[in-house]
Amino acid sequence: MPQPDDRQPGAVFTTRTPRVVAARRLQRRRDRDETGRFLAEGPQAVREALAAGAVVELFFTADGLARHGDLVRRAGTGTGSRASAVDDDALAALAETVQPQGLVAVCAQRDVPLADALRKAPRLVAVCADIRDPGNAGTVLRTADAAGATAVVFAGDSVDPYNGKAVRASAGSLFHVDVVRARDAAAAVAALRAAGLRILAADGYGETDLFEVPDLGAPTAWLFGSEAHGLPGALKAQADARVRVPILGGAESLNLAAAAAVCLYASAKALKESM
Repeated sequence: MPQPDDRQPGAVFTTRTPRVVAARRLQRRRDRDETGRFLAEGPQAVREALAAGAVVELFFTADGLARHGDLVRRAGTGTGSRASAVDDDALAALAETVQPQGLVAVCAQRDVPLADALRKAPRLVAVCADIRDPGNAGTVLRTADAAGATAVVFAGDSVDPYNGKAVRASAGSLFHVDVVRARDAAAAVAALRAAGLRILAADGYGETDLFEVPDLGAPTAWLFGSEAHGLPGALKAQADARVRVPILGGAESLNLAAAAAVCLYASAKALKESM
C-alpha cells in the first residue's frame, strides 16, 4: 500500500511513512548528531519549542489536535515549520512515554558556542561535567533556568542534552537557556574564568561550606560532576573554591539535582541582593 507523502494534502501518516521513519531515527544519538535535530514530546515542550522557533515539523494525532489545536495551527502556519497528522501507532512509535498527549515535534538543536554565550556577559552559569544520567541533565537544565542562569555547559563526556529523557526532564527549559557542548572541559572552565566568572566546584567533601562562601553575588560558574563519581580531580583543581552543601540532618548526601538546586539558588539569592 502506498504511504502518504508531501504530495497528498490531508493524508494521515503511519509508521511506514518516510518522514515518520526518519523522525523516529532521532531517538538515537548518532542520528541526532548527524542531522542536528531531536524530538520533543508533549504540549509543554512543543509550546516552548514553537516560541523559540525551533520546530521543524510537528506530528499530531486527532486527539492532539482536539486538545492542543492552537499549537498545531501555530506549527502549520509558522515560518520554517509544518504540521503533519499521524495515526496513533505512528505517534506511539515516535514518543518515548506511555502518554505523549498526541504531540511530538522534530526540533533543530539549540547548541550555542561557548564564546557566543560568554559575549552576553552571563552572571550565572551551570557546568555539567561528565554527567551521564539524562534525567539529572534535564533537571539541572530546568533548575538553572529557574534560578536565572543563562547558560548550561555540558562538558567532557556528558550525556547528550537532546536525549529524550533529558528533554522531558528539562520541561521546556532547554529552549530558554544557551546550551553549550564543550568536549574539552578544562578549556571551557578556563574560558569561563577568562570571561570574569568565578569558578565554584560543588563537592560533597569540599573545604568550604556553602553558607560561608563570600561574595556569592559575584558572576559565578558552578561545576557539577556525575552523581556516581563526582567532579574529575583536574576540574576541582581549576576551581577557586570547592564547596560542600552542609548536611544538617541524618541524610548521607544530596543527589546531583538537589545539590545543584541548592547551589544555584544560593547564588541567585545573592545576585538579586547585589543588584
